[in-house]
Parts: sequence; structure tokens; C-alpha cells
Amino acid sequence: MTLRLYNSLGREKQTFTPIDPLDVRMYVCGPTVYDYAHIGNARPAVVFDLLFRLLREEYGQDHVRYLRNLTDIDDKIIQKSQTSGTPISDITTHFTAIYQQDMAALNVLEPTVQPKATDHIPDMISMIESLLARDHAYVAEGHVLFSVPSMETYGALSRRDREDMIAGARVEIAPYKQDPADFILWKPSDATQPGWESPWGRGRPGWHIECSAMSYKHFGPHFDIHGGGADLTFPHHENEIAQSCCAHNSPYVNYWMHNGYLIVEGEKMSKSLGNFFTVHDLLADWPGEVLRFYMLGTHYRQPLNWQAAEVQKSRDALERVYLALRDVADINAQPQKAPESVLEALRDDLNSPAALAAFHELVTQLNKAQSPEEKAQAKGQLRAAGAVLGIAQQDPLVWLQGPPKENQEAAITAAEIEKCLQDRQTARKEKNFAEADRLRDLLISQGILLEDGPNGTQWRRG
Repeated sequence: MTLRLYNSLGREKQTFTPIDPLDVRMYVCGPTVYDYAHIGNARPAVVFDLLFRLLREEYGQDHVRYLRNLTDIDDKIIQKSQTSGTPISDITTHFTAIYQQDMAALNVLEPTVQPKATDHIPDMISMIESLLARDHAYVAEGHVLFSVPSMETYGALSRRDREDMIAGARVEIAPYKQDPADFILWKPSDATQPGWESPWGRGRPGWHIECSAMSYKHFGPHFDIHGGGADLTFPHHENEIAQSCCAHNSPYVNYWMHNGYLIVEGEKMSKSLGNFFTVHDLLADWPGEVLRFYMLGTHYRQPLNWQAAEVQKSRDALERVYLALRDVADINAQPQKAPESVLEALRDDLNSPAALAAFHELVTQLNKAQSPEEKAQAKGQLRAAGAVLGIAQQDPLVWLQGPPKENQEAAITAAEIEKCLQDRQTARKEKNFAEADRLRDLLISQGILLEDGPNGTQWRRG
């Protein structure tokens, strides 16, 4: 077993060697819970869920911990609260629940820990105090800032020159900064903003310190993997490294992993272009498993080009999988470990396209299986491979037969379909073929596909 991952810090694939094989630890930056997650937000959730599944397969479920945080204090949240007149806690509670529901629909497993930033304010204050004590931070006009020049190796992750770092990090010109590259650890809150008491007055944390404090609380100063979108490499992850290494005088993360950007039909996703899609909206049109399957079709480090026509192809591919499983529904799957063909592809820096190709080969093997023993073995292999990929775990009939899409209010229900099939069967027995054809055409017009066979008629939604 050799797992190789692309380490953004070293700019190369490296053999993964955990600090402690009995306690493999992975932290991934989670959502800021003030709005619906868009498909770009969903990509890291799916990518690192795949890695979580693979690590559990390799090291055992009890030996892998996955932390994905929830940012529930942020200037965007404050602004939304002030604009809408809705309390912050109501906003964050509402959108946290929706995010978790949407991710579950994408077959994303619950992380081992899902800490909220607001539950870790004392940890952030303690960490800032440590940075001040070590002369890596300073207080200015009620703010506490990290002193970038105090860390000689700052910039090792993003490898930007100083001018690029300043341009990329500076939100506003701040006269209280000792150096333009310095960033905020703590900032004051006025009477209209949420705040906590601290040695520097009532205030709230900067964004970057949140992840450093939460990872330290749950994983200690040094752990295995930190993941997130490529857009977080700088300044967020760069600043995490600076804070954590300097606060604890310790290495921080061994392997940094970043998924690629998302575009829509070849263009940058934006509301002004009308190509901005939330997961919540897409789930009204597509099963979550289809969206996941589509995302796995592109290597995680490559840009993902979201194309509606290609999503439909993913649905067609999954339909082939579930049709194969439906045809052996009466065969008990022989328990299997995930096939090496799929695992080897994933061990090569999560090569999900290659893993899906191997998965399709297993579908072909199942379709070609002749004896009950061959079918049981092939079905077991397919199910085991699907468990690692997070697909093909549903009852085939549940997947093939519904439910109707949310935007199809007039869609025929399963009970109505069964009634039509019974009436059609009665009409055929009575040789009333015109009525039988009418009922068949009615079902087809509702997107219902019929398959007449020796054991009766089976149906599925098209």
C-alpha cells in the first residue's frame, strides 16, 4: 500500500506517511454559513470526503479523524444580519442545517468533528497571547496584528514575491500596520457588532486565526493533512502556517492539498452572468449522487468545467450502474474488500477519473456474470468499490423509480404509475390493445420508461 498525494508545499507528489498510523488527522476549511453553498463550495466537500473514505479504507475507520469547521462569525455574516434585520444566530443556524442537508445529499459523510468558530473564542485568544509573548504579534489601536517580517519563511506555501503578497492580502490601507503585509488576529467591535471580551478590549477574531485555533484544539500543533480550495492558498493558508508555527514553535501540517477552481460552461461563475448555481437549487433538478459522480469525473487538482450536458451523461452512467444492480436484486452480494483496481487509482493522488474507469469495468463484469456465484462476487465488488467512491449504495429501485423532481409538481407518483400498469395489464388480457397503448403512452409522456419482460413490466423514471 503506497498512497501518494500532491503536496502543495513541495509542489510534487509525495508518499503519504502519517505521523501516527493509529490516528491519521485531516483538517479541511469548511463553509461560512450565511448563504446557500454554491457548486464551487461543494467541490472540496466531495474531494476530501473521497480522501476521508480512502484513508478509512487504508488505515481503518477508527484510526482516521476528519475535521471540517464551520465559520459562524465573519464580516459577511454581520453584514447580512444588519441588512436583513435577522439575528446572526438565526442566520448561521439556518444555513448550517441547509449546508449539512445538501452535503448529505451528495453522499458526503459527516466529518468526525465539525467545530464552530464561536465555540473556540477562548482558544483563539490564548493563541494570540502566545504570539504576542513570542514577539510575532503586536497591539495597535485596539487591533492585534501578526508581524509578517517576524517569520523568515513566510510565503513558502504560495511562493509569492513580497509585492504580490501585499497586493493579495491587503483589504484596506491601515495606518496602524507596522508592515503592509501584516494581518489581523483580533479587531475591535462596536456596539452594533458581535464581540467578546479580551485583554485588548471587546472585539472579535480575524478569519485566519479561527482555523489555526480549532485545528490546535482538536489535533494539537502538528497533524497530517490540511485541505481546501486553491483560492485559499493565499492568504488564508499561508497565514495559518505563520500563526500556528510561531505560536507553538512547532511544524504545522505535513501535506497541503488544494482542489482546482470551478468554471461554468467555460466561464467564471458569477451572478451577473446568470451562471451562478447553488447546490440547493441543483438538487431540485438532479439526484445528489449524479452531482457527486460528475465531480469525480475530473481530477481534483484540475479546473472543473460545469456543463449541464455532461451532468446528464453522469446521470446516464449511474443509470447503467443501477440497472445492472437491479438485474441481480435477488442475488446476495458476496462481501468484498474494495477492488485493487479502484484503490490503486485513488492511491495515485486521488485519481478519481481512473477510479471511475475501473468502476465501470466492474459494472461490465457484473453484466457478463453467468452463474449465481459469479454474480454474487461481482455484485460484492461493485458495492465495495462504490462505498469508497461514495456512489451506488442505494436500493436500485429507489434510485430508478423516483422520487419525482421537486420542480415537477404535476409529475406522476409511484402509486399512480403502479395503478396505470395494473390497468394496462388488465387491458392487454382483455385484448383492449388501444387502451393498453394509451396507458403506455401516458406513462411515456410523464417520462416513465417501461420494460416488458417474462416476469412482468418494470418501470423507471427517464
